[in-house]
Amino acid sequence: MVIASYAVLAASSHQWAVLGAFIIGFCVVVGGLVWAVWMGIRVMLRESERPKDTEQPRLPVTGAVHEISEMREPDEVHCEDGERLMPYELHAAGSRRSEDQHRHRWAPGSSGSFGSGGPGRT
Repeated sequence: MVIASYAVLAASSHQWAVLGAFIIGFCVVVGGLVWAVWMGIRVMLRESERPKDTEQPRLPVTGAVHEISEMREPDEVHCEDGERLMPYELHAAGSRRSEDQHRHRWAPGSSGSFGSGGPGRT
C-alpha cells in the first residue's frame, strides 16, 4: 500500500512540474511579444514624420511621361593602328540610335516564331 501511495504522489508532483514549466514558458513568450511591440513603438517614434499631402509629388502639367521605343544598333569599336583601345576611349553606351527606325519583322520564308517545330531559317 505504501508503494502505491508513493506512485500517486510522484505522478501528481510530475503534473505540477509540467504545469509550472508550461506557465513559465507562456510568460516568457508573452514577455517577448510585449518587449517586441514596445521596441517597435520606440523605433517608430524616432522616425521622421511622414510627408503631408502638399509635399507629395504631382504629375507635370503636360501629363504623364510615356515610354519611348526606338531601334538601336551596335556602336562599332574600331582599332586604330592595331593598338588596343583604353577604357576612357570607349563610349558610355554600347549602342546608338539607328538611322532606320522602321521595326524589322521576320524574314520572308521563315515562321517568325520560336518553337514552331520547323527547321528554321537555313
